[in-house]
Amino acid sequence: MKAVSPEPRPPRPASVTEASARRPGPSPQPAPDAALAQAGRVPTLAVLMGLLMTSSTPFLAGLLQGQTQNLGRNVLYTCLTVFLLGMVWRGSVWAWRLTVGFSMVAGLLVFIVGMLAGSVAWQGWLVSGAGLVYLLLGTALVGTASIRAFLNSRWAARTQGRVGSRT
Repeated sequence: MKAVSPEPRPPRPASVTEASARRPGPSPQPAPDAALAQAGRVPTLAVLMGLLMTSSTPFLAGLLQGQTQNLGRNVLYTCLTVFLLGMVWRGSVWAWRLTVGFSMVAGLLVFIVGMLAGSVAWQGWLVSGAGLVYLLLGTALVGTASIRAFLNSRWAARTQGRVGSRT
């Protein structure tokens, strides 16, 4: 039987890699490279605008063709999309996670529907292309280093502002 020492062990500090492994998404630490974060500003805006355009194109195409049924619902969806993408731009982690999740799920579903429709009409291949665009843009939010650095810097600025207002 082991003897228990009377002194408790000090807690082990979590390393940066352990913290990021437990909590996916933009990390609350500031970006290590400010130049990389600044270089990610334009690609982040391009990806977010691409997601907005890909999401609103069917609605706008229907309006151009004179289809006004479900107008209120489609305007509401577009406004909610703009709000969600705006929150990602401001540095909200929950909005970033939702956006990545929605773009992956929507991309997969739209791609599959397009493949099924492509067996009947050539327009189905266009729908499959839209699904691939969703998948690529969602992946760009996660996998592009400059975009991640930019979003990490936004997250750090947002949390520092919140902490600074509490003190």
